[in-house]
Amino acid sequence: MSRQDGRDRLVSAEDADDTGATILHADLDAFFASVELLDRPELRGRPVIVGRDSPRSVVTAATYEARRYGVNSAMPMAVALRRCPHAVVVEPHRDRYEHWSARFFEICRTITPLVEPVGIDEGFLDVSGAGRAIGSPRAAAALLRERVRERTGLVASVGVAGSKFVAKLASGRAKPDGLLVVPVAETVAFLRPLPVDALWGVGGRTGERLRGRAISTIGELADTPPATLRAALGDALAQRLHELARGIDPRPVVTERAERSIGRETTFEEDVADPAELRRVLRRLSDDVGARLRRAGCSARTIAIKVRFGDFRTISRSRTLAEPTDVGHAIHEAAVALLDAAGEIPPVRLIGVRAEQLGPRTVSLWEEDAWREAEQAVDQARDRFGRGAVRPARLLPDSGGPRGPRRPA
Repeated sequence: MSRQDGRDRLVSAEDADDTGATILHADLDAFFASVELLDRPELRGRPVIVGRDSPRSVVTAATYEARRYGVNSAMPMAVALRRCPHAVVVEPHRDRYEHWSARFFEICRTITPLVEPVGIDEGFLDVSGAGRAIGSPRAAAALLRERVRERTGLVASVGVAGSKFVAKLASGRAKPDGLLVVPVAETVAFLRPLPVDALWGVGGRTGERLRGRAISTIGELADTPPATLRAALGDALAQRLHELARGIDPRPVVTERAERSIGRETTFEEDVADPAELRRVLRRLSDDVGARLRRAGCSARTIAIKVRFGDFRTISRSRTLAEPTDVGHAIHEAAVALLDAAGEIPPVRLIGVRAEQLGPRTVSLWEEDAWREAEQAVDQARDRFGRGAVRPARLLPDSGGPRGPRRPA
């Protein structure tokens, strides 16, 4: 696997054999940090950390300059600043990330209509039909990188291979700012020396189980008898990993992917015990979830909350609605009911709302019509004037009220 700081970066020569390597994986380099640098170009080349400048926050993203000091995403900010005390900390801006993500995928679709987003900053492309208009797979990857840079100022690393799994590994190895072609005939040779953790489906527990049987590389797993793997992992996982280790991954690029859930959460600067404050925050989070549901054209049948206390103990609660909804008001009512049902709770460190069991948007509750119309008007205002332009009056801070949460990342 490639290091996150890019020190073992590998790129291809222009004459690399891309015959049959029709799957591309494009990944924007240090996406959140790179977006912030679009507005702060004077910080280019310096170690920059995206996150809240608070001991209780975590790192959202870091530039490669910061990563070389051992700073990684999801790391506590206090640890990151100990490792890189001269780093510049910048606040995250989700609306900007969503804007540039949409622009990125628009550019991907100028290369091929067969694009499968797999995150806000990465996706697969099938260029098997793009040869006549664009050229070889490597040419398509080079053109994509060029267009992304010219039209956004961002940088994409691209892996080119015969399968999705190998293309994703290749893009990671090409970072930052690289293009790596894995010739189909050399797929197994590329995979064999990689750690077994590089295989999709190998998490911490599975990795420990494999290493306990002296299987630490993909090559060693490929050479292991299937019966031995089945005894260790079960039939389904053993078969899938054995195929991946030999470069077998027949999954196609899927242009439409239904979201499984949509959620927002926030961590407080100080633990909050005031029930009114928690309900106020739940309202803001619920409104955000409702807006995202409407943008996705989805309704949710189940609403869930997550509550983490000051001692890091965490509870989750959920309820299934009588009718699916995309309305923040209805989501908030369900979330508050779940919080109330939890009884008396200690001071809260983190709280979140999640919409689950998503399906195509349905509008069937007459009593929600007025709320939906009002929230759609807010959506339009925010699209035009920015996310903070309009908010419910109950979300305006009270002078002398309890200290509020950080804005969700």
